[in-house]
Amino acid sequence: MTEFSDYIVYVDESGDPNLSNINPVFPMFCLSFCVVAKNGYTQSIVPAFQNFKFKYFGHDLIILHEHEIRKSKGVFTLLLTNSELRESFYQDLNSLIDNADMEVISGVIRKDALVKNYTNPYDPYRLGLLFCMEQLLGYLLANGQSGKVIDVIFESRGRHEDRELEVVFRRICDNQENWGFKSLDFKQCNFRPVFAPKTCNSTGLQLADLTARPIALRTLRPEQDNRAYEIIEPKLTKKVFP
Repeated sequence: MTEFSDYIVYVDESGDPNLSNINPVFPMFCLSFCVVAKNGYTQSIVPAFQNFKFKYFGHDLIILHEHEIRKSKGVFTLLLTNSELRESFYQDLNSLIDNADMEVISGVIRKDALVKNYTNPYDPYRLGLLFCMEQLLGYLLANGQSGKVIDVIFESRGRHEDRELEVVFRRICDNQENWGFKSLDFKQCNFRPVFAPKTCNSTGLQLADLTARPIALRTLRPEQDNRAYEIIEPKLTKKVFP
């Protein structure tokens, strides 16, 4: 029988990898891997998220999306009209992240610096993915996952985009994307990409979504107050490039 890993990985990003039209206000691309043990995920993380949704919305079909929460859009407009509710909501949301037993692995690309320093720069998604996979491999090997099947869950962006990402992912896993001085053997683990639509309401994908932007913002504006980042930081391994 297939020996599945004790861990599962959920991936999301903040910003976009486009280098031809860089937003000067937010010239960032951040890829965030949330690595969780399956037993902790099913026994603690998922129930905590479900209870949070029941408390504030009465049902568990809500998808927690950082952008909509931050802008108080859609179902989150309730945060605009009741300051007491808003404060309670954010306190509980921060507690969800704080109490989640997970490792966060992040690759942050300064796109403006990338195009300035390199004549033919690599695609930021490709760079961020390789950086995250390098750290993920080390973490899994250190936790006894050699040879096991590890599912890496990505939010689906469409058939074409998913296919392009899968090609890069599989090249990394086949040791064809090593970059710089490192030459890691990704075949020590059996990585498997899985693409899921946002509408599947995956707790893990929502967890990853909530981590990516705070990490990018701390890199862009290190002096700015960033409570979300402070909560994530003890769980975080981050590589910034260039």
